[in-house]
Amino acid sequence: MSSPDKDRPEKLIYMANQIGKFFVTQPGNGAVDGISTHIKKFWDPRMRKEIVAYLDHGGEGLDPPVKQAIETLRAGST
Repeated sequence: MSSPDKDRPEKLIYMANQIGKFFVTQPGNGAVDGISTHIKKFWDPRMRKEIVAYLDHGGEGLDPPVKQAIETLRAGST
């Protein structure tokens, strides 16, 4: 049996990348802005902290615009 916490980063990565796929067609920096706004508005603060911490440890598996959006969130003190 796996621990829910063990699986959580993979779920957050999947969710963040799905959000990124939705916003990727936005012109200019619209994708990064859209992703970071969506995560800030709709993700629980614990989820935001967890994805920022994951990025701090390399962020493997996160799409480039998602990484940029999470960096934006980190800079804004999620």
